[in-house]
Amino acid sequence: MTRKDIQQVLDWAVAEFGIPGIVAEVRDGDRTWFGTAGVADIETGARRQPGEYAHTGSGSKAFIAAVLLSLEAEGRLSIDDTVNKWLPGVLDVNGYDGDKITIRHLLSNTGGLFSTGLAPELTDRFATRSGFLQHRFDRFTTEDLLRMTVSQPPVAEPGERFEYSNGGFYVAEAIIEKVTGNSFAEEAERTVIRPLGLANTYVRPDHETGYREPHPRAYSTLFYKDGTDSAAVTPENWASMMEEPGLEPLDVTEFNTSWVPGNVISTTGDMIRVINALVDGTLLPPAQHREMWTTVSTEGGNWTPHTRYGLGVFEFEKAAVDGLTLRGVGGSYWGCLFYTVGTPDGHTVSIQTNTEWKSWDVLFKIVEAEFGVSIGA
Repeated sequence: MTRKDIQQVLDWAVAEFGIPGIVAEVRDGDRTWFGTAGVADIETGARRQPGEYAHTGSGSKAFIAAVLLSLEAEGRLSIDDTVNKWLPGVLDVNGYDGDKITIRHLLSNTGGLFSTGLAPELTDRFATRSGFLQHRFDRFTTEDLLRMTVSQPPVAEPGERFEYSNGGFYVAEAIIEKVTGNSFAEEAERTVIRPLGLANTYVRPDHETGYREPHPRAYSTLFYKDGTDSAAVTPENWASMMEEPGLEPLDVTEFNTSWVPGNVISTTGDMIRVINALVDGTLLPPAQHREMWTTVSTEGGNWTPHTRYGLGVFEFEKAAVDGLTLRGVGGSYWGCLFYTVGTPDGHTVSIQTNTEWKSWDVLFKIVEAEFGVSIGA
């Protein structure tokens, strides 16, 4: 099983965008392939390797959704329950209405919540180099995250449109803990990690800031210019606020990510098992599987182009492989990008870079090389 076209894309990504290191793992039936370009460590020149631990970023949202759908299948809640049924008053702030926002809204990013990733509570701490160095080990409590979720007014009515927001998933995690009396980590272990045999996947405890071995170093240039007023940053103008290109990347490997919903650490191999089970319907019962993959348009909602969003998962709008929809999970933040996409017949590719998103062309070209489809065509 050779993947010359993908290898060329990996090499191109390092040369064109300055990505320190990138890996891609492919599984097609019982055949596998692993490719890499660049390095795991700029200082030592160590190469990237199979089985490296990395943060799944917003891929963790699929775990949150799967837990809640599993609880629904067990008869312990409905994803059409309102937030106020389980967390009375938590969203009744700043123009939000917890009697109108449901769990389904939270998981599909259609609750009208503002884009929490641009909240000053985060950007003031991490979005400049000096701020990151000062605050990289700050720890966020559940109360901090719920307060940040409603710190700015709604951007739409519940169900009106898609707007990508971490805040809905902070609330979703809190509902899991209220319903079960267990931590999200315990419920993710019970309903997803153990059933799928994910030996190299875990929810990072809030106090931890590093990774198990082996792992790449993580590097970032995702910083605003010094002096940027974070309150003036919007989903439309943020790119103009960024540092000038060409600056040396900052090593951000040790970083408290307690503000990342789910906070799941995994490997490309394990994430292939996750997306295979979510796509082919082997993890969830049929009713919950259909709910997970009932999708809405993401156009204008600050998310991956040419996609539709389900519950913690996405699918490409027009890219089908032999009539099969191409579906996945993924995300990016300081020092990390992790996307895994595949079809229901078990043909899957997982990619990870030890820096954040640089261009959608990296993801799209890998998908095109592996599946022979053009994204957005």
